Amino acid sequence: MAATFASSCFTSNLLQNPSKCVTISRRRIGSVGVPTAEFHLRDLPYELDALEPHMSKKTLEFHWGKHHGGYVANLNKQIAGTDAERLNLSELVLSGYNNGNPLSYFNNAGQIWNHDFFWMSMCQGGGGAPPEDSELLDLIVRNFESFEQFSERFKEAGRSLFGSGWVWLVLKKDAKLEIMKTSNALTPIVWNHIPLLVVDVWEHAYYLDYQNKRPDYLTEFLDNLVSWKVAEERLQRAKAFVNIGEPVIPDL
Repeated sequence: MAATFASSCFTSNLLQNPSKCVTISRRRIGSVGVPTAEFHLRDLPYELDALEPHMSKKTLEFHWGKHHGGYVANLNKQIAGTDAERLNLSELVLSGYNNGNPLSYFNNAGQIWNHDFFWMSMCQGGGGAPPEDSELLDLIVRNFESFEQFSERFKEAGRSLFGSGWVWLVLKKDAKLEIMKTSNALTPIVWNHIPLLVVDVWEHAYYLDYQNKRPDYLTEFLDNLVSWKVAEERLQRAKAFVNIGEPVIPDL
C-alpha cells in the first residue's frame, strides 16, 4: 500500500478535495480512539431540476439519489471494522485498486469518486467551448488542433465505449491532455493522471432522458452541461504538480 501511495502522491494530494468534487469522509471515533471514516452522499452542487431540459430531475433523483446513494451505503458496510475504515476516499480508491487486482471495496469507492467528480463537471447554463482567454482552451487547441476536433474525439470515445464506463479529459504528468475511456468503476487517478472533466456513459446516466441514444446524450453534455469554469479551476490546481509549457529560467 505504501508504494501505491508514494507513486501517486501528487494525484492523491491534489484530488482529495478538488473544488469540493469528491466525497469527504466525516470522521467518527472508534472504540480504540482511532478516527475512522463514514461516508455520506453529498449534496449536488445545484437543484435537482437545474439541468433541465438537458438532464431531467427524474434522472438525477434515480442516478444521484438511488445509484450513487447505494454505492455510499455499500462502501460503509464493506469497510466497517476494517483497516480501510481509516482511509479517505482517494486513499480507498488507490489502495483498493491494488495494482490491478481490485479489493472488494474498490468498485463502490471508485463509483463514489467518479460520480462526485461527474456532478461537479456540470452546471446550469454550461456547455459550448471554454472561454477564449482560458488556459484550458489553449491546451485543448495545442493537443487536439481545435476545440471542434476535441469535441468530436470526446464524443466518439463515448460512442465507442462498449458497456458501462466513463470518458475523461485528463492531464498527464508530461503536461499533455488525453481523452481516456475507463470501464465500470475505474478512474484515471489509479494511473497517476489528473482528471479535468468526465462524462458518465453508464446507461442509467441517460436512459430516462435519451433511451438508447447515447450519441444525443454526449452532444447535450458538451453543448449544454459542461462546467468549463470547474475544469479550468482543476487545471490551475494541477499546475502545482505538472509543469505546463516551457520552463522559465531567471536571469543570473
